[in-house]
Amino acid sequence: QVQLVESGGGLVQPGGSLRLSCAASGFSLDYYNIGWFRQAPGKEREGVSCISSSDDGSISYADSVKGRFTMSRENAKNTVYLQLNSLKPEDTAVYYCATGPLISACRRRSDQYNSWGQGTQVTVSS
Repeated sequence: QVQLVESGGGLVQPGGSLRLSCAASGFSLDYYNIGWFRQAPGKEREGVSCISSSDDGSISYADSVKGRFTMSRENAKNTVYLQLNSLKPEDTAVYYCATGPLISACRRRSDQYNSWGQGTQVTVSS
């Protein structure tokens, strides 16, 4: 019943864009920190972005995606988004959303999150 479901992945050419969605059911995202992570085959899971649900609503991005990716949320839809622009082949990975205990400043570390979606594949290739 408690689920996170990612969607919006696909195959795009370099320079293209995608918008990923993470829809929560069975609980409210209002009470959690939320992160986007990605993992490519043979590579370590990487924290891409996170947002705090505390009063400051701070957002953190990995240096590799700053200026290209934008995280946002729609509380009324219990959904968070990751807009991916100017995509590069090295962005190819399975992208996961995750939730963890609400703290004032989110961290892009896997061990800060305890609930995970199944992931959505993003492939950037010519």
